[in-house]
Amino acid sequence: MSQVTAIIGLGNPGAEYEATRHNAGFWLVDAIARSAHAELRPEKKFFGHYAKVRLGDHELHLLNPATFMNRSGAAVAALCQFFKLAPDNLLVAHDELDLPPGQARYKTGGGHGGHNGLRDIISALGGQKQFHRTRIGIGHPGEARQVTNYVLGRPGKAEQEAIVRALDECIATLPLALDGDWAKAMNQLHSLKP
Repeated sequence: MSQVTAIIGLGNPGAEYEATRHNAGFWLVDAIARSAHAELRPEKKFFGHYAKVRLGDHELHLLNPATFMNRSGAAVAALCQFFKLAPDNLLVAHDELDLPPGQARYKTGGGHGGHNGLRDIISALGGQKQFHRTRIGIGHPGEARQVTNYVLGRPGKAEQEAIVRALDECIATLPLALDGDWAKAMNQLHSLKP
């Protein structure tokens, strides 16, 4: 299995979306950049905000696409082409309706599960699905017709605190994942209680 060399956060650009649940992927990449004392800066060739950081022994490309969620693939494809990255070099962080706030999970491969950002990335990678994901729990509103308003809404205080705890745990387990010890990283992250 190839080593992860790029972490991409999924979300929507603009101040009106910044604090919404759908931007949980952005929140993780922003937190990783802060922990590495780096700042994501606009980078036109990657259609997003980019930083190169060092975490331990690993050099990482961080990217938050500035396209809207359902056009995330263009930014991911541009990054992959420029740095000659394969899908399994990628770790894509995204919000996950099927997990409660306060939980996060690593996953490799699989479908898009109705997530428009993942759907567009898979399409932009020519149908390749074998990239790693960090699924950040935001909970589910209960009914399918409420999903759009829910993901584009802001979490309440307790919910936000739970999500931040999960992001902190993602960062704590990241060195294991970067070292290729996915089993240990998953075990530690997946034991997190919401």
